[in-house]
Amino acid sequence: MAALIDHLAPTEGYTRSLLDGVRFMRANQSLGRTPVLYEPMIVIVCQGRKRGYLADRVYQYDAQHYLVLSVPLPFSTETEATPEEPLLAISVRLDMTAVADLVMALDSPSVPTPATPLGIVSTPLDATLADTTVRLLQALSSPTEARILGPGIVRELCYRVLIGEQGGAIRAALASQGHFGRIARALKRIHDDYEQALDVGTLAREAGLSVPTFHAHFKAVASTSPIQYIKSVRLHQARLLMIRDDLTAAAAGARVGYESASQFNREFKRLFGRSPGEETRAMKWAFALLPATQLEGIATTH
Repeated sequence: MAALIDHLAPTEGYTRSLLDGVRFMRANQSLGRTPVLYEPMIVIVCQGRKRGYLADRVYQYDAQHYLVLSVPLPFSTETEATPEEPLLAISVRLDMTAVADLVMALDSPSVPTPATPLGIVSTPLDATLADTTVRLLQALSSPTEARILGPGIVRELCYRVLIGEQGGAIRAALASQGHFGRIARALKRIHDDYEQALDVGTLAREAGLSVPTFHAHFKAVASTSPIQYIKSVRLHQARLLMIRDDLTAAAAGARVGYESASQFNREFKRLFGRSPGEETRAMKWAFALLPATQLEGIATTH
């Protein structure tokens, strides 16, 4: 796997593959903790090591463990890599419509739903999933095979994850009933409409929950409060707008729903540790070769 990604992603940063929703990551040096925003996805690290930090929990994903997010989550990551052994990884976006089709095709007992499903989990990588990943990487090395074989292998990879340890959380995220499914819908609503006025009362009502119950179950899934989650999503999107579209801090803040520029600047610095201008300059330099819509660092949910 590492040799294949090394060939497919020769430059540092994020590289699009021949399939939409599949990207490669390469880091030639270690990176300290950085706020990120991941959409629902599978991340398989073939060389090097990453750690994700969410509240008081640490999730390690490396050559022996893969990461799955069943809901979009802001958290922070740390990367271990060297020029001799760069971090090499592949990410596959979870198309929840396609995953729902897989769930419908499965017998219910084959995908047990845990009593308390989590939005993010790292799991040991078994030989079958590793073999599927190798075949996907091989297909992505050829335009013809990527077009003809790639979608089927991505479907198989999602199937392997779905019947594994983390499948229950993905199934719960798709469910229209149950607290996890209701919170998953609220998270999607926030990501779709982050620039609009959002209040906890409306989100709780749409989820069919009382405000206290909504708060409790939201924090159980996202490890933060609804208000802090909305702020984080808006700030990540504003950072993307400043880097990708060259918007000023004031314009980006207004675009994502901030009425006060000073409040935006204050909350931005609190999350990222730098002012909007400092962060934009640093990220443009660090990710000069990245595609416009990468998934981590300058994360986008689309």
